[in-house]
Amino acid sequence: MRRRVRGRDTALIAAGLTFYAGIAVVPVLVLSLALTTWITSPATIRSLTGRLGDVLPAHLGAPDALARLVDAGVTLTAWQALLTLLPISLYGEGLRRALLRLSPERDRYTAWRGRLLTLPLVVVAPLLLYPLLLAGRLLADLSARPGAGAALGGVAVGYYSVLLVLVLPLAWGFGVVAAGRLRWAAVLTGAFLTAASLSGFLQGFVVFLALPLDLGAPFGGLDVVGGVVAVGFWLFMLHLVVLAGWLLTQALDSRLRRGRPLSEPDRRKDAGGPVRPAAAARR
Repeated sequence: MRRRVRGRDTALIAAGLTFYAGIAVVPVLVLSLALTTWITSPATIRSLTGRLGDVLPAHLGAPDALARLVDAGVTLTAWQALLTLLPISLYGEGLRRALLRLSPERDRYTAWRGRLLTLPLVVVAPLLLYPLLLAGRLLADLSARPGAGAALGGVAVGYYSVLLVLVLPLAWGFGVVAAGRLRWAAVLTGAFLTAASLSGFLQGFVVFLALPLDLGAPFGGLDVVGGVVAVGFWLFMLHLVVLAGWLLTQALDSRLRRGRPLSEPDRRKDAGGPVRPAAAARR
């Protein structure tokens, strides 16, 4: 991992990926809510998200923001849903570009490949979101109970529900969206460990939201600006974790490759150098 990251500005790569995420995060949530609404009902989604809003900190306006997001999702038309695919696909482009900067692979048509390969995840969005909403209802029930047991149970439910939901998107990103092909044993292991780390960071974000902080103080009292910057900062931190998980996944793949004789391209790939065609290598 150290060898692959040497000479590369990982923070700048994460910042670039955060820019793409800032474009895609709201459309992803709105479309996921809409698709989940179409297979359940608006009343079900409003009820589940209402319970989730009960455990979010009210002093930063998080429940109101969630309510507006839900309103946009449950009233989304088919044409509007189609339009959301453009900003969503841009995140796939950003992810492929970012992972390519930390890989020895060479790629063509990076933008279009990243965009198109990301779109299949939209199909499974309801299967990922609905369990999270059910976990949110359980969190609301646990938060209403006194005692340390209920508090620990809430932390466990929040952590493991997010962990399990994130494994599939991360495995798809590392194994399909990223340029090059790694062994699926390395991809699944790396995706699971990255999901575990991301889930922990998201729990930290929830704790951060609960702190009595004046986010607008550094920005002349503009709370909206402070809130946007805070969300952007946490997105940046999360993408640093994603990049670290990608480096770990590549390192695991290299370890697995050592179990068999390596060809010349494999040796160059294992060393973190560019993979050149055989004819170019002979020259």
